[in-house]
Amino acid sequence: MERKMLGLKLTDKISCKEIRKKTQVSDIVQYIAKQKWKWAGHVARLQDNRWTLRVTEWQPRNGKRSRGRQARRWRDDIERTMGITWTREAKDREEWRCGAEDSILQWMDGA
Repeated sequence: MERKMLGLKLTDKISCKEIRKKTQVSDIVQYIAKQKWKWAGHVARLQDNRWTLRVTEWQPRNGKRSRGRQARRWRDDIERTMGITWTREAKDREEWRCGAEDSILQWMDGA
């Protein structure tokens, strides 16, 4: 769509980053990662016993996951970037916001 907006073709050999600079359209993957990061911080800071926090911290009774390639859980992406103590780190809102940009870029590279 962005190439069409600028009247470019694939044979012009212009990278997506250059096109994005010209159109000033934000990258949807980066936007989604940022929103997920913000939601993770929000969920980690919940004080009451809401279902969102309970589901995030829930561990199955038998402690095992099925055989084969494991389905990625919601928190697996965050744990891969921040480590298993991400909920403690997210409690400090300012610290969480400061580390967001670098962590989102690292998170997107690993995805």
